[in-house]
Amino acid sequence: MLKALRTFLAELSGDSADKPLFSPDDHRLASAALLFHVIAIDGTVADSERQRLHDLLQQRYGLDAAATEELMREAEIADQEAVDLFHFTRVIKDKLDLADREAIIAMMWDLVFQDGSLHEFEDNTIWRVADLIGVSREARIRLKQTMRGAAGVGEA
Repeated sequence: MLKALRTFLAELSGDSADKPLFSPDDHRLASAALLFHVIAIDGTVADSERQRLHDLLQQRYGLDAAATEELMREAEIADQEAVDLFHFTRVIKDKLDLADREAIIAMMWDLVFQDGSLHEFEDNTIWRVADLIGVSREARIRLKQTMRGAAGVGEA
């Protein structure tokens, strides 16, 4: 609803500066929204998590700093306006192959281990997303262990 109001006001004023850079069906926006969701699910988004998200998105999608910031801004808005994760996971499942979908799960694990701990909501969210985008339980657990080791976080 907020998005529709913004679009309406931009059209009235002739201002296209508020026009989104990424379409709702862009897999980069869907991925970024899920990645933002997983760092926000525990109630706080640390600066280190935001910076790591920026770095992951910039590296993964080859964006410049300004485009990466815009992607993060649009992803945060998309996540806040979403009633569930289905639209994001559908876009990802429809547009990406298994290796790319697994890479998203790996990025999610990377982000949640950024603060040195794993919250049960983060773990549950990644489990649901992996299931919805067709990443197997085995792959999800393998990626979790790999990213936990890379972050130097011990078992909880």
